[in-house]
Amino acid sequence: MRTGNPTKPHPHDDAPDTAEAFARLVRLPEGPERKALRDELVQAWLPMAERIAVRFRGRGEALEDLYQVAALGLVKAVDHYDPVRGNAFEAYAVPTITGEIKRHFRDHMWTLHVPRRVQDLRNRVRHAARELAQTTVGRAPTVPEIAAYARLTESEVRTGMEALECFSALSLEAEMPGTDGYALGDSVGGPDPAFDTVVDRVTVRPFLEALPERERLILYLRFFRGMTQSTIAEHLGISQMHVSRLLSSCFAQLREELLSEAG
Repeated sequence: MRTGNPTKPHPHDDAPDTAEAFARLVRLPEGPERKALRDELVQAWLPMAERIAVRFRGRGEALEDLYQVAALGLVKAVDHYDPVRGNAFEAYAVPTITGEIKRHFRDHMWTLHVPRRVQDLRNRVRHAARELAQTTVGRAPTVPEIAAYARLTESEVRTGMEALECFSALSLEAEMPGTDGYALGDSVGGPDPAFDTVVDRVTVRPFLEALPERERLILYLRFFRGMTQSTIAEHLGISQMHVSRLLSSCFAQLREELLSEAG
């Protein structure tokens, strides 16, 4: 017959009766005897820890790894359980083990940083979808159905559904569906060497518009039409030396105005 507080029964019918062992563990000093008893208690409750771990399978982590995390949570529960409080051990151990597994997922399984609020939405959406799947046979529940069941907005449901994909990320070497060896990384763009040019043009535009019409024409012919100074001079009916002086004057004026603007 079990010992302990009769008003707080064991949640598991097959839970081992370890109340006396825990009472003795508390009284034992550090040493081989206490360690041996501690190991016996961990071994006795290990099946319960493994049952808790099984609840989290199918979420991107190997079951054997979940067993190890659950065992770690069990060890922590054994070390910190205080039988004097009158609670059955599993009432303390279950949330301790569950919390350890959830921390494992939060700290090690999310390849993208997901805020806690979004993680909570993900859990509510996943739970609602599983519950509704039992009544919507042959199809997946819709966003409005999940929103109504979980008491969320449709926007929150979509956010939670997007978070379901954040446990793992595709490798850039992964082949894209429907292609012949075309990797995801091949579709990622790189730095555009013309980007800085666009920024420079936008910056200098108001100063160019303030130049006299002839100077603007010379700059256009030189840098947008690719004409030489001699060709420009012939086109405008002036000397090549004059074209050179006008270009130098434009450069000096633009440089001074840009530096003044930057300062």
